[in-house]
Amino acid sequence: MNKLLFFILLLTTLSNAQEPILPIPKQSEIDHPKAKLGQELFMDTRFSSDNSTSCLSCHNVYEGGADSRDVSLGVGAQSGDIHSPTVLNARYNFRQFWNARAKDLVEQIDGPIHNPVEHNMDAKRVEKVLNESTSYQEKFQEIYGVQKILYSHFVDAIVAFENALYTPNAKFDKYLRGEVQLSEKEKEGYTLFKQNGCITCHNGINIGGNSLQKMGTFKEYKTPKIFPDRSFITKKESHKNVFKVPTLRNIALTAPYFHDASAKTLQEAVETMSHFNLGIRLSKEEVTSIVLFLNTLTGDTPSILESH
Repeated sequence: MNKLLFFILLLTTLSNAQEPILPIPKQSEIDHPKAKLGQELFMDTRFSSDNSTSCLSCHNVYEGGADSRDVSLGVGAQSGDIHSPTVLNARYNFRQFWNARAKDLVEQIDGPIHNPVEHNMDAKRVEKVLNESTSYQEKFQEIYGVQKILYSHFVDAIVAFENALYTPNAKFDKYLRGEVQLSEKEKEGYTLFKQNGCITCHNGINIGGNSLQKMGTFKEYKTPKIFPDRSFITKKESHKNVFKVPTLRNIALTAPYFHDASAKTLQEAVETMSHFNLGIRLSKEEVTSIVLFLNTLTGDTPSILESH
C-alpha cells in the first residue's frame, strides 16, 4: 500500500470514527422514594456537629452542583482545602474526589461526614439524629422496612439522590443525537477542542471524570499552597499535581475553575489549560469559539429537583 492511499484511508477512518463524547441518556432508572428521602438528608444541616452545614452548603445542586466560593466553609466556619467539585453527573465519574481516593459514591459520603472541618460527625451521631426524629423514623420504616435506622441506610438514600442528579438534553447531546444543529462558531469550537487535544482528557459520557492527569503537562503549574493531590494517597513524587480530570458538563455554571479555583471565567480556564496542559497559546477568537462550545454542555435541571 503506498503512503498516499494509506493516508487517505487513515483520514477516512478518523472522520467516520465514533464521537469521543457520548450523550447522557434522556432517562435513567432511579429509585424515586429513596432519592427523595436522600434529597431531604442532603439538605439537612443536623448532620453536622454544630447544625451549620449540609451537603447542599458546598454542593448547590440548583446552581451547577458545585460551590461559587474558592473553598467551602464547614463546621465552625472552617475553610476547606480544595475547591468543591460538582455533584451533578457524579454517577458517571470513575472515582470520586479530586485525588480519586473514593472508589464510588458510597465511599465518597464518608469523607465529608467524618471530616472534622466539614461535617465533623460519625456513624453513631448520624444514627442518633435519625432515630430521634419521628419524621425520619416514619420515612425510613416505610422505605426500608426498619425500626432502627442505620448509618448504612442514610448513605444508601443519599447515594440514590446523587444518582438522580444527572442532566440530560444539553444542546450538544441533542446535536449528537441529530436533533439540533450547532451554530458555526459552536462547531468551530468543538473542532478546535478536538484538534488541540482537549478531547484527550475530556471525553466519554461525562466529558471528563474518567482519568487522572497532571495539571501542568507542558509547563509546570505552580500554586502558593499545597493541595491534596494524588500523591497524598500514593505517596509517589510523580503524582504531585495529579488530579481527577473534572467533568465539563454544566461547566458554564460551576465557576470558579480548577482544584485551586484560580480561573474565575471560562475564558481564563481555557487559556490556562491550553498553555499549561497543551503547550500552546490560543488566539482570542479561538478561545471564544471553544467557550461557545462549552456553553452547549449545560443540560436540564435534574428532574428529581423539580418533582414534589
